[in-house]
Amino acid sequence: MIVGNGPVADNAAALIDAADFVIRFNGSRNFGAAGRRTDVVALCNTGRPAAAMLADPVWRDSEAVRGASEFWSVRHPEKFAELQAALAVSHPELDDFCDDYTEAFASFAASSGKGYRVIARSVHEAVDAALGDHQAEAYVVPSSGMVVVAAFLSDATHAKDIVTIAGFGHVGWDGHPFAAEKRLIESYIAAGRLTRLQPDSVFSLSQGA
Repeated sequence: MIVGNGPVADNAAALIDAADFVIRFNGSRNFGAAGRRTDVVALCNTGRPAAAMLADPVWRDSEAVRGASEFWSVRHPEKFAELQAALAVSHPELDDFCDDYTEAFASFAASSGKGYRVIARSVHEAVDAALGDHQAEAYVVPSSGMVVVAAFLSDATHAKDIVTIAGFGHVGWDGHPFAAEKRLIESYIAAGRLTRLQPDSVFSLSQGA
């Protein structure tokens, strides 16, 4: 179960918590309403969001962070270092967007006894290519949710898993290509590679339990 920070159905929490593996993002804003089980917290490890999380004792001691066994950083340092010069021209307001906190998160993971990985830059680049096939509008980078979905689906060890997303509203910061990401996600669903937790499916599954 890959749980974005968007709204979920009122009765989704139990089904999310019953999954074998649950990934949440950053501050896990819908924690509780979207269940409590957390195996992985996927992190935006560059820029202001990264700095804010690392400096926030409330985030560090949150139930989701304490409960996770792993942290995944979604932004590969080398990829973002290469983006910095172009962004300085196209988006000068994002002057700290590529500031890298990967090592700081790695240290926090180690001190907390948790596993840590950085998602490969090839995943980011494959998402860029796939979004191009879905008429992506101009954008800065794919969303963390899109990168994590692509990383999971590209991992052969999960080829037989039933992968479900919840809390993906495909809205937010205008530097992410949310309309194209929604089309890409729907293509994965149509191909049977992914499912979306819907209110009706939650109701019917819970009734049948």
